[in-house]
Amino acid sequence: MKDAWSSDEVRKAEEPLIAAGVPLMARAAYGLAQVVLREVAARRARTRARAGGVDGARLRGSLGSDGLPGTARRRPPRAAGRGDVRGARAVLLVGPGNNGGDTLYAGAHLVQRGLTVTAVLASARAHEAGLARFREVGGQVASLADLRVPAVVEAVRGADVVLDGLVGVGARGALRPPAGGLVRALADARAAAGDQWPYTVAVDIPSGIGVDDGALPGPVLRADRTVTFGALKPGLVLPPAAGVAGAVELVDIGFPATPGAAPRTAGPRHAWGAADPAAGRVLRLEAADVAELWPVPGPGDHKYTRGVVGVVAGTGTYPGAAVLATSGAVLTGAGMVRYLGPESVGTRVLLARPEVVVAGGRVQAWVLGPGVPVLDPDDDGPDDEGQARRIFGALAAVTGVLSEDVTGGRVPAVVDAGALTMLEHRLPAFAVLTPHAGELAELLRGLGHDVDRAAVEARPLHWARTAHQATGATILLKGAVTVVAGPGDVYTQADAPAWTGTAGAGDVLAGILGTLLAGRSAEAVRDETLAARLAAAAVLVHGRAATRASAGGPVAALEIARAVPAVVAEILGR
Repeated sequence: MKDAWSSDEVRKAEEPLIAAGVPLMARAAYGLAQVVLREVAARRARTRARAGGVDGARLRGSLGSDGLPGTARRRPPRAAGRGDVRGARAVLLVGPGNNGGDTLYAGAHLVQRGLTVTAVLASARAHEAGLARFREVGGQVASLADLRVPAVVEAVRGADVVLDGLVGVGARGALRPPAGGLVRALADARAAAGDQWPYTVAVDIPSGIGVDDGALPGPVLRADRTVTFGALKPGLVLPPAAGVAGAVELVDIGFPATPGAAPRTAGPRHAWGAADPAAGRVLRLEAADVAELWPVPGPGDHKYTRGVVGVVAGTGTYPGAAVLATSGAVLTGAGMVRYLGPESVGTRVLLARPEVVVAGGRVQAWVLGPGVPVLDPDDDGPDDEGQARRIFGALAAVTGVLSEDVTGGRVPAVVDAGALTMLEHRLPAFAVLTPHAGELAELLRGLGHDVDRAAVEARPLHWARTAHQATGATILLKGAVTVVAGPGDVYTQADAPAWTGTAGAGDVLAGILGTLLAGRSAEAVRDETLAARLAAAAVLVHGRAATRASAGGPVAALEIARAVPAVVAEILGR
């Protein structure tokens, strides 16, 4: 499991290590430099291969021609086995804090390996020891105060690699001038340059992201790789900031396994006026975590003990959603899947999945709403063919409005698509709402919040937590990076290729999650935090199934469902 630490936790972890004389900056700088050297060597090797052995770096002009001081220093040959990086050019964007110091010390390592390195100081202050070391080994220094921003942009454009070390985890809000203006100009230039832009490495974090909530309050230079130190930061795994971090690589600098003397626990419940990292950890599940969560049948199990999933999905207008949701449930390993809906849709479900039972009965979890039209309160006759009535009945059982003597007890539910507009009572945490950003905005507006889709996409963590507090339910906010917010910890998963954004993929996910909830139904009702973990596990399996089905190209939703058994077997090691 990947555990992201808040900025406060990082500072608290650093304090005793610094007091004990642990060379945190030296470790960070060395690790950063090794990553940069590896990537530069790899890129230069690919360039030579494409150019028939011509070293493209030798064809470039000197840094001085870009308006920055200095020309390439000649260095003795290095061992060929470590990759030839001699003559490559690096530009460092250096802020006044410790991240700037990490960057300068790393730059000194690069100079010693034969790179031409120029540090652009974005502030009148710089880390003194780091700057002295950088100058000592022959690094070239320029100040943003003495240069026009276009000159810096041109220097960066002509480099092989650029290191963004402008701010660290202590920064808050949008970047302030002059760094903000420089980053905006660089971001615009990168967008225009496309693949011709130099490899960009963020030092600890991309400067300007919301470290603890993943927001993008201002301009950010998108990184190809972020080299982070000691622990992951929430902004590197939360949307939308995760989308500008590139590949994230963690350098061990000696932090403890967990932040603080004791494990973190969930903070007090309250209305979320702003994202509160103390409310719980930001986690990302990995395959081993899913294997521990997965309900694996034993020799004494049968279809009823393995979990019965009830599916209310689809109409005559949208029958495919029912086929996809039931397929997702069946192929994830449900003991039984019951379909409730129009006879014509049930016939199509049986043609695709003859294992499905088209009849009512006891269930251990519900999947409600895929392919059901949004209920219009001003329309006396919604075209849902009785599905709204079925969903209202199931939700009454989930919330406990109906007596357990009638329902047989409360069970978990997946609430998707049209069913999201049918919530009339506060929900338990074992009800999982699965909206995309637009649906979550609509739900929140109905609860009195002034929010639109763009606002949700700008602050997904905040609004997912807000929806959890407002409804009581666990919120699975779908996206390229999916956020799951319930009581306590937040999960953030990014396991699927971009091809997964296709019609019906969410219906399959609903079926996968319904099966997981059914397989551990009684536990999910008892443990208010389990539904969120199961939801994150479902997202991981769905994403990996999409990756397998896609094979790097387009994918159809039904193929994602068909890939689930192999993915589950792989995760379980069978």
